Amino acid sequence: MRRRSFLVGSLVLATVLTGTFGAMMLTLPATSASATPVAIDADETAATIAALKPPKRTRPVVAIIGANDGTETTDYLIPYGVLKRADVADVYALGTQSGAIEMMPALKILPNASSAEFDAKYPDGADYVIVPAMHRSDDSATIAWTKKQASHGAIIIGICTGAKVLGFAGLLDGRRATTHWYDLSGIQKQNPSMQHVSNRRFVVDRGVATTTGVTASVPMSLTLVEAIAGHERAAEVAKDLGVDHWDARHDSSAFRTTRGFYRAAIGNTVAFWAHEKLGLGVETGVDEIALGLTADAWSRTYRSSALTIASSSAPVFTRGGIGIVPDRIVPTGKIKHMLPAISSVEPVKALDKALTDIAARYGQRTREFVALQLEYPSAVQAR
Repeated sequence: MRRRSFLVGSLVLATVLTGTFGAMMLTLPATSASATPVAIDADETAATIAALKPPKRTRPVVAIIGANDGTETTDYLIPYGVLKRADVADVYALGTQSGAIEMMPALKILPNASSAEFDAKYPDGADYVIVPAMHRSDDSATIAWTKKQASHGAIIIGICTGAKVLGFAGLLDGRRATTHWYDLSGIQKQNPSMQHVSNRRFVVDRGVATTTGVTASVPMSLTLVEAIAGHERAAEVAKDLGVDHWDARHDSSAFRTTRGFYRAAIGNTVAFWAHEKLGLGVETGVDEIALGLTADAWSRTYRSSALTIASSSAPVFTRGGIGIVPDRIVPTGKIKHMLPAISSVEPVKALDKALTDIAARYGQRTREFVALQLEYPSAVQAR
């Protein structure tokens, strides 16, 4: 069975089995309205861009590493899709081993190469290494490879709880950093000298960048484009993606456990008889950003799983060249429940579409539950 990246899965099971949920509910804060995040000033933005300038090559090499036994879907696919679309670097989607990568909570992909194959081609290392959240943050192969790339001078970027991998690699020691709101306390405990920075979607400190939850991969990727090729190119890509701004503004206080969060987690989990398998058609050239966001969101409801559907068992290659291994091989007309076709027009807005559809199907509480897991801001300001 595919492993699913549920942030509160173990807690849900514990509270259900031990009967402590009622007591917990008395201490959880109610949801409050989010304050408008303060825009980042020009000096801070300029310093961030300067810190992310390519360290080695004029046309840099970017490696996105994934553990084959479990890597977060959006953390991996968005940086790849954004950077491939921007065409400002040579971008490689890697696995720690040869073969397919099981994504969490949805999709199975064929990367471009293994880390060993990348090392053979680039013995002096990448310019940038992007580390997503993984099923096993203490995976020795990932840690060793990340440390080696850092020693070769690569800028290391931990997306979401990819920060855990960076912590095991010793790259958070004494650095300013951030991570997913739900895992922050645990990462701080494991890395006591790390200095957490609140109200920032991403933080860069001495060759190491970290981000808040899953959707922070969008502004982080666009900031990387800006550092490599300038603001104008980043603005062009952002417009193409459907993104209004990509600086580090964030309201950390908007993301925390609430009564609604636990009610949705437990209520949707115990209603296992109502769990749905939802078909998601994939064809050659499908946009990996829109695909990843859609599959990720629907597979976090605790009510549904998104399954890729194709007409044959052959891998379906995305716009950027990643192979999608279909979950089912049947004509789409034979699937009971099909999700809307993936659109490549403003692909980042696929998440808004998915959240709207989730609310219509399962209710507003489930929509908010998914958005909290993705650490997706409810409002944005134009840059």
